[in-house]
Amino acid sequence: MVHREALEAYLHEQLAVGECTDYAPNGLQVAGRERIETLVTGVTASAALLEAAAAAGADAVLVHHGYFWKGEDPRLVGMKGRRVRLLMEAGINLYAYHLPLDVHPELGNNAGLARLLGWEVTERRSAHGVPGLLWVGRPAAPLDPGALRRGLAEALGREPTHVAAAPERIERLAWCSGGAERLLEQAAGLGVDAYVSGEISEPTAHAARELGVHYFAAGHHATERSGVQALGAHLGEAFGINHRYIEISNPA
Repeated sequence: MVHREALEAYLHEQLAVGECTDYAPNGLQVAGRERIETLVTGVTASAALLEAAAAAGADAVLVHHGYFWKGEDPRLVGMKGRRVRLLMEAGINLYAYHLPLDVHPELGNNAGLARLLGWEVTERRSAHGVPGLLWVGRPAAPLDPGALRRGLAEALGREPTHVAAAPERIERLAWCSGGAERLLEQAAGLGVDAYVSGEISEPTAHAARELGVHYFAAGHHATERSGVQALGAHLGEAFGINHRYIEISNPA
């Protein structure tokens, strides 16, 4: 069992929350019961996740995508109002960690991608003012682009979108989980053969071809499952609480 504020303080320190300027508040976003024995983790605080967490007897839910984003309507009405009401009626705490969970060197989403794919990490670069957001490394052995595509599909359970470029062999690559296709040009400037992220937008395909870098959009949701899973498992061991990851499928 762990106290609600003690868990937030621990997470704040472990994830170095103060080092990231983010688009939403990191930490406890909705307060529930004071004592936490059962923790549910998931990628996004959707109604489906919250309902599943309540059915599982969760005292707290920890997600990568929470609420109160910059520019968002602050009123608790409509869909957001229903979600917050569900949490409060069930007495469930909601914790959310966005960029700190992308960049953490062991528990983060980028670290998780490296583990899943067997990539060696050689450096972590700042991007958009966030230290360690863009990761660079190499596969266990040089790959042809098709082999990298198949590896991503097997590891993440979905077929990635591949924009092919010139290199026939991938010896050096960069990656950033989620919606980080905008880092493609920065990655190309580091001399990589491929860049992996979660999403693709209309300009991305043209940029990848012109920059001569293979681009793989492996799924925003799929590339951001490993962080909450690793963090939840860590918290379960650190505090002796029950942890369960709940998958809510998402094609994005």
